Amino acid sequence: MSSFPRKYDLPVSLARRYLEPGPIVLVSSRWQGKNNIMTLGWHMILEFTPSLVGCMISAGNHSFELIRQSGECVINLPTTALTDTVVGIGNTSGAALDKFAHFGLTAAPAQRVKAPLIRECHAHFECRLYDGGQIDRYNLFIFEIVKAQAASRPRHPETLHYTGDGVFMVAGNIISRRGQFRPEMLYP
Repeated sequence: MSSFPRKYDLPVSLARRYLEPGPIVLVSSRWQGKNNIMTLGWHMILEFTPSLVGCMISAGNHSFELIRQSGECVINLPTTALTDTVVGIGNTSGAALDKFAHFGLTAAPAQRVKAPLIRECHAHFECRLYDGGQIDRYNLFIFEIVKAQAASRPRHPETLHYTGDGVFMVAGNIISRRGQFRPEMLYP
């Protein structure tokens, strides 16, 4: 008898449950006097020096044009304390409402970009567009982190890792918010 668990066939569309690259972040942007926030899980570190990060931002997202036009954003790292806010931001459009006001978040000035920081987040990464060559084809923005800040405590914050279908993983624990997701955001 084998000590390995039995495997089952998994639809390739569900591979993201196992391969999501990192913690959920809140990306704040500003263009022509308008601020916005989006929830983002598709990002990856691309290089250390310069510090490059790739972000997949859907062209249908309100933040897409704000970030494309301004060429900058702030990647904010929320903790589990903001789980419901992260879901709410992901379920709404900045074209319809001011997400900072609606979700009670504090827009604070950044030091190197015009996009605001989200004060309630554990860390902030101010970014400028480094390479826009993959935006039209793949919606891939490649940013350079030009300023980074993090709270001194806790040193290892509890962050959210989205596994799909309305479920988040936190250091091996599961937090389900499936009931708060719009049905079209879930797997059939």
